[in-house]
Amino acid sequence: MSDRHYTLTNVRPWGADPMDIVIEGERIADIRPATASPGASDVDGGGLLAVPGFINTHSHVDKSWWGKPWVSYTYSDHPTVEGWIANERAQRGKYDIPNAASTASVLREFLRHGTTATRTHIDVDLEVGLRGLECLQAALKEVGDAIQVKTVAFPQDGVLRRPGVLKLLDEAAQAGADYIGGLDPGTIDRDVEGQLDGLFDIAVTRGVGLDLHLHDFGSLGVYEFRQVIRRTIDAGLQGRVNISHGFVLGTLPQSVQEEIVEGLAEAGVSWTTVAMGGTAPLPWQQMRQRSVPLGLGTDGIRDLWSPFGDGDLLRIAYQFARLHGLRHDEKLTNAVELATRGGAHFVGRNVHDLVVGARADIVLLDAENVPDVLVRCPQRRLVISGGRVVARNGEVLV
Repeated sequence: MSDRHYTLTNVRPWGADPMDIVIEGERIADIRPATASPGASDVDGGGLLAVPGFINTHSHVDKSWWGKPWVSYTYSDHPTVEGWIANERAQRGKYDIPNAASTASVLREFLRHGTTATRTHIDVDLEVGLRGLECLQAALKEVGDAIQVKTVAFPQDGVLRRPGVLKLLDEAAQAGADYIGGLDPGTIDRDVEGQLDGLFDIAVTRGVGLDLHLHDFGSLGVYEFRQVIRRTIDAGLQGRVNISHGFVLGTLPQSVQEEIVEGLAEAGVSWTTVAMGGTAPLPWQQMRQRSVPLGLGTDGIRDLWSPFGDGDLLRIAYQFARLHGLRHDEKLTNAVELATRGGAHFVGRNVHDLVVGARADIVLLDAENVPDVLVRCPQRRLVISGGRVVARNGEVLV
């Protein structure tokens, strides 16, 4: 078999009837009814269910201590965002965070679980500078083209309160970061207008997108949403701005939720969630009806914020389904769609699906149907990324 010219035979796309998927280079060249006698160079799919590769739309691959000895969690039982930030800054040097080896290990875990593309936030601050981005580039040399990555230069320690961070973000944009990030302008920098002025200015000047972590609750959180929506339209950045987390949205009166969702749709602002337990459900169906892109992400994985996380985005889709009370087959399938083809926007793809012309990112699982995939989260039997077999039976091949 040539890794880039073969037929994946006898698979069930989205649980449908058995089909053969012809792969030429990194693309799907044809999909046709399964043949009775596959060729010698073909890959036998064994009647397994096929979905597109998972897309992790919100990760932090630079923060992890994956691959190193266990790090016991030592921070407060009653944490705050500000406290987590300070704790991480105090300890990360002790554990050599960031480093290329751990970053590469996290990317391999993504591949093992069927994630073939991710948007990852990389810390940029006065202490590490752009070293996190350099570690990521070194890690990507190890895994080659097995996983596609979009980068967000992320000011985890604040923007304005640390003079010099805006300059670093500008340098990161010039160095090739796809997006620059922001963080709780009201509570971290205590200057909503000032932080957003600086970030939107860089985005317009350097031609990059924005991905903003917003955790603030109450009227402040709503004000930040409204500011992002208005500024996106004014700056002509429709389709290039994302809100991450935004936990307050699910707590708001229905009329305010509707206003915000309508504003997101008008401004072309997307949304990513990690479906964290204990948070309020999002108005995800209204987002879907208004074509607001909604992506799922793992957030941090075995880092100084939390010892949890294994890189399995299908488990995040499971969490999303449980958080939102999904039970019917159609909605369970919707959750898997969010984790796969629904993530196309977040990694710059027009389409990400099992269709002719799409990138050949394919995951095979032993499951009866797509709802069964979600509720059992079975092992990924085969993972193909860009036409290349990158994992088999839970073992990464890169």
